[in-house]
Amino acid sequence: MRQYELTVIFPLEEDQHKAGREQLLTDLAANGVEIEKTDETGDRDLAYEIKKRKRGKYVLFTIKSDPAKITDLDKIFKLNANLLKYLFVRVEE
Repeated sequence: MRQYELTVIFPLEEDQHKAGREQLLTDLAANGVEIEKTDETGDRDLAYEIKKRKRGKYVLFTIKSDPAKITDLDKIFKLNANLLKYLFVRVEE
C-alpha cells in the first residue's frame, strides 16, 4: 500500500458538503482505503469558476491505498455531483 494525499473541494452549501463528504468516505471505505489524517483547511476562493461557484470548502486527506484502487476511485469520484474538484498526489517515502 502506498501513501497519498487527497485534496477535495466541496461546495459551500452545508447539505451538499455533508452529502458529498459522506459519499466520499463511503467510497473510500468500500475500496479498502485507510484514512490516516483529515485536515479541514476551510473556505477559500477558487482560482477559477467551477460549476458556477467562486468559493469552496477544502479538505485534505492523508490516505493509504493500493495503486490500482486509485484509478477506481477516480472513476467513482467523477460521478459524485457534490464534489467540485479532487486531486490524488502520491507521497514519496
